[in-house]
Amino acid sequence: MKVIVSRSGGMAGIRLTWEVRVEEQPDPATWADFLDSLPWDDVTDSVATADRFAYRIRCAPHEVVLAEPEVNGPWRDLVNRVKAANGM
Repeated sequence: MKVIVSRSGGMAGIRLTWEVRVEEQPDPATWADFLDSLPWDDVTDSVATADRFAYRIRCAPHEVVLAEPEVNGPWRDLVNRVKAANGM
């Protein structure tokens, strides 16, 4: 299972992408449980506003687009975990 987080927008409009393969992590069961607990179906896609970031988060079959202010709680935890798995 692959998790992909892309951040685009901001002042420069640069896209950054981080991804992680769950099965390659030292704690794949913890990752899977965490991903299953996310409120995928409760999100309505957002549009980024000027000079703000938008996040596209994909983990098949799920995909959400969140404006920067909506990346909080479990979504912030996910972004941070994926970035940490990429050495960020």
